Parts: sequence; C-alpha cells; structure tokens
Amino acid sequence: MDKIPSKSKKIRKGDKVIAISGNDRGQTGTVLSCSGEKAIVQGLNVRKKHVKPSQENQRGGIIELEKPIHISNLKVCSAEGKPVKLKVRETKNGERELVYRHDGREVLHRSVKKS
Repeated sequence: MDKIPSKSKKIRKGDKVIAISGNDRGQTGTVLSCSGEKAIVQGLNVRKKHVKPSQENQRGGIIELEKPIHISNLKVCSAEGKPVKLKVRETKNGERELVYRHDGREVLHRSVKKS
C-alpha cells in the first residue's frame, strides 16, 4: 500500500492558495514553484532587495522579490476562493484524486500522480 500524500505533495505549481498565518494572512496567490517544504507564491511574502549596478542591471536600485513561504502557512483555495481541506480518494480503477467537500458533496480538485 502506498503512502498518503503529505501536505507538501498536496500543494504544487499552479495551485491557488491562501495564506493562513503570517503578515500576509488572508491574501491569495498562485504557486510559482515548490521545493521541499517551501513554496514561492505570487504576491505573498514580498521583500525588497537593494541591487548594485551590474552588466545585466545597469541602473541598480530596489527590486521586489517573492520569498519562499512554508507550506504549513498555506491552504488550497476552492473555486470560490475559500480555503478547503483536501482529502485523498481512491477511484475504482486504482487512481488517486484530491477532493474537498462543498455543500455536502465531494468536489474533485485534481488527480495525484503515481510516484
């Protein structure tokens, strides 16, 4: 029997997420990349960085960067933008799907790749 995906496997690139803690609590964004237990989310955890002039950046100045945020501080959003709790469901043909409950019925979020 395979392991159930951990929370880090439930969030992946392209998912719409909401911050549930931290300075950006309540804000939503799209996951740009994931690595290990951290994810970079568009518009969340934005920091300013002072950059010296260089060959690529002739002027230098202050740029804004999205920094990684721990996935324990993120939750997947439904189509309506509300945070949802994902559960793993196995179909009759052995495939796994991530689903959430909405109005008493299960709604498909996406399928899980077999590793």
